[in-house]
Amino acid sequence: MTPLAHIVAALRNPAQYPHPADAVEVHETHISAVILAGEFAYKLKKPLDLGFLDFSTLGKRRAACEDEVRLNARTAPSIYLGVVPIGGTPDAPVIGATPAIEYAVRMRRFPQSALLDRMAARGELDAALFERLARDLAAFHAAAEPVGDRPYGRPEDALEPALQNFVQLAPLVEAQSDRDALDALRDWTRAEHGRAMAAMAARRAAGRVRECHGDLHLGNLVLLEGRATPFDCIEFNPALRWTDVMSEVAFLVMDLVDHAQDALAHRFLDAYLAATGDYEGLAVLPFHLVYRAMVRAKVTCIRAHQPGLDLHGRTRADAQYHAYLRLARTLAAPRHAAIVLMHGFSGSGKSHAAARLVERAGAVRVRSDVERKRLHGLAWDAASGAALDGGLYSPEATMRTYERLAALAATIADAGWPAVVDAAFLRRDEREAFARLATARGIPFAIVSCAANEATLRARIEARHAAGDDPSEATLAVLERQLATHEPLADDERRHVVTVDTAAGDAAFDAGIGAALRRLRR
Repeated sequence: MTPLAHIVAALRNPAQYPHPADAVEVHETHISAVILAGEFAYKLKKPLDLGFLDFSTLGKRRAACEDEVRLNARTAPSIYLGVVPIGGTPDAPVIGATPAIEYAVRMRRFPQSALLDRMAARGELDAALFERLARDLAAFHAAAEPVGDRPYGRPEDALEPALQNFVQLAPLVEAQSDRDALDALRDWTRAEHGRAMAAMAARRAAGRVRECHGDLHLGNLVLLEGRATPFDCIEFNPALRWTDVMSEVAFLVMDLVDHAQDALAHRFLDAYLAATGDYEGLAVLPFHLVYRAMVRAKVTCIRAHQPGLDLHGRTRADAQYHAYLRLARTLAAPRHAAIVLMHGFSGSGKSHAAARLVERAGAVRVRSDVERKRLHGLAWDAASGAALDGGLYSPEATMRTYERLAALAATIADAGWPAVVDAAFLRRDEREAFARLATARGIPFAIVSCAANEATLRARIEARHAAGDDPSEATLAVLERQLATHEPLADDERRHVVTVDTAAGDAAFDAGIGAALRRLRR
């Protein structure tokens, strides 16, 4: 046995701990051993040098433990409690004693049932959790340090590991259909990287490459006090965490789709883009999505070919490999761009209908209420205090807002996504400007007109105002102005219109959304 194996074996004894530890569990990966004892967990690094990580000396293991605590404290300070020395001898280790023969990261335990991958299996995830996570992640990225002069996150740094996946898979794959699929995905990867390379370089220069989490998937998210909390970030290889923020977003989007949570993947992406305004990131997102899926395909294929694996394990790993290969092909498939306008009075249910289109069509939404505030340096939930025709809501500010919405719709559509523009669109000239955008690009254009009776409109506005959790600042006075001054949809616009009655019950609402989806797919 190695010295570390002796230490781990000795720490199975509850008497070795300076705190109650009735039952001790040990979980090992290829690079660490995690010991669960009472209310705490102790993570020890294995003395390895694998090239992409080096834990070969006690000093390097201590530094890696310190990095793990420092980096994870950014998102999960209540879990990561510090680095503790382990003294004594390998057969009689003493936690907290010096001189140290080993070091461990000390963590506060949490129930495994609170991991989001476990919750996904039980069907317990919802959109509100991921919209909040998206805002938390946006704040984390905003606070993270930009790459600056560090040698990470360059366009060539993205291509090399992406192509390496195919090199490492080649000797493991025998079926011609798999070889053909890998060849097609490798060619796509090269071509997509070439298409996105200028955008990657521009994003790095603009500070979009930052010190991220590096391993953001459902298994590294835990529900703590109502929030999805990221933990277990990449501490051992800076090149894996200094990355484009959109690569980090792509990992979780890919993992949600893999867990058959497509609607939540779309809502998470939509909320992250709304929080950051980083719609330009859509230009590089497909490359990162496919890369993340191919990493998983490679790992599961390697596992399927490991010696000593029984038939059940080999069959399961092979099925996972093929599932990830299919996922990569799906993520690489062309998307269908479109421009969709939401239309209707305040309180008509436009945002609710737009969210449903995001979920079901994989669309990306831009909201006038959010972008209007962003143009004035305000957060999405800030109260502007502006008068009906003043400040953010002056005619000039409204014109700038619609210009911003048009620019974002063009960015989204040019990246290949359906763009859903959530605004009132009560004037014909506002609607015509977006119709021209769609015509110029040869893509579908639709107007989803949301309807509700006046009593419902008033009740919804009052309820929204009382709740205070929506970016809209519309009041009953705003509604009165809209009712008096709106320009109805003209006869020549009707060919683009799908009406959704948001007050007629779920069946009518779903029928309207279904009609809108069919319009987009033409």
